[in-house]
Amino acid sequence: MNIKNNLRAGIGFLFLVSLLSSGLAAYYIYRLSDEAKAILRDNYSSLIFTKNINQVLDLPGIPNNDQLKTIEFNIKSEEGTITEPGEKALADSLYSDFRHFSESLNQPAVVAEMRSKMKKSVYGIMQVNMQAIEYKNKKANDTANTAIFIFIFITSLCFFIVFLFLIVFPSYITKPIKELTEGIREIANKNYEKRLLFISKNEFSELAEAFNLMAAKLFAYENSSQAKIKQEKLRIETIVKNVTDGIIGFDENAMIISVNPVAVKLLGIEEKDILGRSAKQAAADNDLFDKLINETEHFEDLKLYLDGKESYYTKELFEIYTPDDEYPFGKSEVVSKRIGYFILLKNITRFYKLDEAKTNFIATVSHELKTPISSLKMSLKLMEDKRYGTITEFQKELISSINDDSDRLLKITSELLDMGQVETGQLLLNFGSTHPQNIIKYTCETIRFIAEQKDITLNIKCPKSLPEVWADLDKTTWVLINLLSNAIKYSAVESVIDVTVKKFSSSRIEFSVKDYGKGIDEIYLPRVFERYFKVPGSDFAVSGTGLGLAIAKDFIEAQGGEIGVESKVGEGSRFYFLLPVSLV
Repeated sequence: MNIKNNLRAGIGFLFLVSLLSSGLAAYYIYRLSDEAKAILRDNYSSLIFTKNINQVLDLPGIPNNDQLKTIEFNIKSEEGTITEPGEKALADSLYSDFRHFSESLNQPAVVAEMRSKMKKSVYGIMQVNMQAIEYKNKKANDTANTAIFIFIFITSLCFFIVFLFLIVFPSYITKPIKELTEGIREIANKNYEKRLLFISKNEFSELAEAFNLMAAKLFAYENSSQAKIKQEKLRIETIVKNVTDGIIGFDENAMIISVNPVAVKLLGIEEKDILGRSAKQAAADNDLFDKLINETEHFEDLKLYLDGKESYYTKELFEIYTPDDEYPFGKSEVVSKRIGYFILLKNITRFYKLDEAKTNFIATVSHELKTPISSLKMSLKLMEDKRYGTITEFQKELISSINDDSDRLLKITSELLDMGQVETGQLLLNFGSTHPQNIIKYTCETIRFIAEQKDITLNIKCPKSLPEVWADLDKTTWVLINLLSNAIKYSAVESVIDVTVKKFSSSRIEFSVKDYGKGIDEIYLPRVFERYFKVPGSDFAVSGTGLGLAIAKDFIEAQGGEIGVESKVGEGSRFYFLLPVSLV
């Protein structure tokens, strides 16, 4: 019998027992109630009637008419409640004596004799009913005792069944579950020879058969695929050992389980001295390893020497999660368990060499272009000089257009040259102590003509009480001119630009340029200082290489400062930079 039918049988049996108990209880309660009603209805009423008759007969003297009526009423009432053997004869005798008594009221001797006979009959009726009450009470007690005995028996039986159910049924359920749990643990430990055997023919036996079938298939799969897995493992290990990148593998407990030859060379440690150790233990003995596992953010490229050559490496972290059918390569750390990870030291030496070649090329070309462009501008100046002849209006327009293009080319080559100096580390800074007003004054004089062309007002706030800053005057002025030029480009005609200098902290001064143009979308703010980046959707009529802000960032950071931007669409932008206070 299966578990479902066992439960049905057990619960059904308990239901029938409880139903039987309820039926017996109702039956005996009804019997006790009926017997109690019979005593009240048949015997107790007769005692009341006889008591009323005795009260009148016990009065001295001759009864009056009301007392006679009381005796007659109670005698007739008694005749209506006759239920016991012999009670009718006594009632008839009482009624006969009462008639004789009521007819002989003027004969004292007869009255006394009839009174005595009537009291004797009344006493007899009382005796019969008292005996009946005693008998019926005993019968009710016997019924109650029988009911109590039956209830005790049924309750004991139910208690025994429930106790047996509590003892047997849990083990009947939990024992197979425990065996199944142990079997699953064995399977998890790759003991595919584990089998379950349940004697009873129920759901657990079906579960055992399914478990045994699963274990058999896993055993077959393990044996059939083990060689293939070993072959694939060997292939992967061969690939890992021969790549030019360093690879260090960890398990879920941060224990080092693999390291390829390139990583061994970079770390400068033997393979046997690092395998099987925890990441913390290895980091304590190796500075490079400590840098790899502890610097997770803003990790800079590593400059290392491998086989006597200068090489560059960058770190990449790859985490491994438990796979499933939907995500064969694992899910995210939110829903999947991480079972390991590995660090890849990617060789980027060739990119550095390409970048260096690109920088040198840009610096060379920029330098070579600057001289002919300057000569071209000098020639344009000479052509505009009337001492060398007059020119037509059309020629003036051509000269003006050529002059604008020359200015743009000169600016681009200057920015490229500055960028080349920054990238090659040839940027020269002339530090000195100067008051912020000197920087503001020189900047505003340079930019004022451009601002006047759009009728833009420069709202300058630079208190004299500010301390001097320690900076390169030319480079800082170039940065501020660049920020103001951009603000003017993206501001409307007849608008206002705020140029503010204030004390940011006890050791730094803040320079800021605030315009009220259309602003920059928040998603582009992290990229505005990247090289060659221009905000999508910008006005194409506004010229620029996308290098100005990148150079400004390099100039400010080279001076130990910080540069940033705040902007909201429709509210304008605020560019600012911080410079250290002069200690001289």
